[in-house]
Amino acid sequence: MTLTEHRGNVFEVRGLDVHFTHCIASDLCMGAGIAVDFQHRFGLRGKLLDSGEPLASPTCVLVGKVFCLITKRRSCGKPTIQSMRMAVRRMAEIVAERGILRIAMPRIGCGLDRLGWAEVRAVLMEELGGTGVAVEVYRL
Repeated sequence: MTLTEHRGNVFEVRGLDVHFTHCIASDLCMGAGIAVDFQHRFGLRGKLLDSGEPLASPTCVLVGKVFCLITKRRSCGKPTIQSMRMAVRRMAEIVAERGILRIAMPRIGCGLDRLGWAEVRAVLMEELGGTGVAVEVYRL
């Protein structure tokens, strides 16, 4: 696994092999922050409801090429580093199962959710470490 950090807009990343990642709540509100952009671009709410996957926090659901890390129950709440770890662990399982090689994401959990990037980065390194995936983290 490699993790590189870039300045730029995650939505400008191109390539047929790229998967995206962001954080949401079990209530699927996606009404603030970068989740609004993910919902607008990928129509995730309906696809998540139709997926048949359990949406209880913490978990991760892959919708098309978007990993939705469900890290809290309600949009007005805050995740913990433990709920982030558990969601990323599930993402790592999906990455391994499907042979996914490239993920682009913002600094997940660090905007409105207020987790510290150093902690989240450590979780990503630990949980995705054995997968061989290339993680690209973007911030404006």
